[in-house]
Amino acid sequence: MEGALLLAVNTVTSRAGASSAFRVYYSPQTAAKSLLFNERLKCVCLSGRMLEATRWLLGAGILMWMLAWLGESAIGVNWGTVSFHKLKPSTVVGLLKDNKIPKVKVFEAEADVLKALMGSGIQVMLGIPNEMLPLLSTSPAAADSWLRQNVSAYLGKGGADIRYIAVGNEPFLTSYNGQYQNLVMPAILNLQQSLVKANLAGYIKLVVPCNADAYESSLPSQGAFRPELTQIMTQLVQFLNSNGTPFIVNIYPFLSLYDNNDFPQDYAFFEGTTHPVTDGNNVYTNAFDGNYDTLVAALSKLGYDQMPIVIGEIGWPSDGAIGANITAAKVFNQGLISHVLSNKGTPLRPDAPPMDIYLFSLLDEGAKSILPGGFERHWGIFSFDGQAKYPLNLGLGNKELKNAKNVQYLPSRWCVASPSTDAQNVANHMRIACSVADCTTLDYGGSCNGIGEKGNISYAFNSYYQLQMQDSRSCNFDGLGVITFRDPSVGDCRFLVGVTDKGSDSSASQIRCQWWILLAFLVIQTISSFSL
Repeated sequence: MEGALLLAVNTVTSRAGASSAFRVYYSPQTAAKSLLFNERLKCVCLSGRMLEATRWLLGAGILMWMLAWLGESAIGVNWGTVSFHKLKPSTVVGLLKDNKIPKVKVFEAEADVLKALMGSGIQVMLGIPNEMLPLLSTSPAAADSWLRQNVSAYLGKGGADIRYIAVGNEPFLTSYNGQYQNLVMPAILNLQQSLVKANLAGYIKLVVPCNADAYESSLPSQGAFRPELTQIMTQLVQFLNSNGTPFIVNIYPFLSLYDNNDFPQDYAFFEGTTHPVTDGNNVYTNAFDGNYDTLVAALSKLGYDQMPIVIGEIGWPSDGAIGANITAAKVFNQGLISHVLSNKGTPLRPDAPPMDIYLFSLLDEGAKSILPGGFERHWGIFSFDGQAKYPLNLGLGNKELKNAKNVQYLPSRWCVASPSTDAQNVANHMRIACSVADCTTLDYGGSCNGIGEKGNISYAFNSYYQLQMQDSRSCNFDGLGVITFRDPSVGDCRFLVGVTDKGSDSSASQIRCQWWILLAFLVIQTISSFSL
């Protein structure tokens, strides 16, 4: 059944569009020119920690890097922070450590997250958003500044163990129409020079997480990168190879299933299929192996058949759409982990599984864009408050997931529809509530889809109420809402209670700070160019 693999490779919709806020950075030298500017932005100038970091890394970096490559496949997680109800980063790091998760990928440099990871022993892949590529690709000074502020500041003895910098996220996605395509290599080369100047190039490696639509074929053995990417991919792979760095790809069988009704459901899992794909002497029984080997073939065509591969994102959502549920998520993720840790590899790479796999994701992110679908907010193996959704053996020493500790919840009270509420008069209030809060579990196929009209109203009201930190005024809805101390949850439909140990509450000010930084940086660069 050749068509099944074609779907697996070519219909994977990206999740990259649901990235977090645009981050921009500035040169510490510009801050030194204006202490007032620095105070108003409340941005941190770097000190002599960079020298300390360099000395420490020179002593230990090369050895640790070599040892990392000698280990077995490791299971890591993606830690996204686009949430209405953020746990403190220290709580999340505790969750990672309690579950013995050795590696984490974060999508951008957030100071509170990186500080929490310092001294944890957890290896970090630090992301750079696509929106920063134009600046980093044209300005070596911006690359130097970004590295100093977001990497060197957190290194050294007792610091964060940053191993990779992910330059962009799926920048070759077809839906971007080439927007970032020609920016990747210039940005990489500028950042590499920054690493060299900081004496970090032997320890911290640059990678580019690619989407599976960067390559194509109806059969794995015929895999090739898209024609318009051949030259860029050749340059990228040469760079990765020369620096001893893996190729990173994101694979999502769920999206293949979600986007095409003809995709065979059992082919998305690891339990065997009635629709195997035959490719010469090789038989594929799951979409992951087929997709992976298509990449192997594409790399082989460029002359790099032995290049290590890391799975940067893979997972299954537990809510918000047909096929997105607890049972399916558990079956897929456990099947994936068992498959990878068996060391069986794939037909084109027998006994050689991916170097690492980063599950997507650690926590639900209730503030993400739902443009791809309501499921986009429900990829976590833990709910937003760090509670395990289902039993899962990560193969890391614990047979089941351990919940986050000492989570501080708001009081046990909920906002529901008044018994006298007329459903016909509440539509506008529901629309407003759900435009601000998360109501995706009410979507068709969601865990709360069957709780009835009055239940839908109550769920929407409560989501908004919890988002407003249980402000009594937020449960008014023109007299249609009422506060209750009795949990209105029904079956698998959980009415949430918010948390109080929120993460950084300065996100808005940080974003404003970053826009001021960008403006200042561009102004100073312009003035400098005129002075020359």
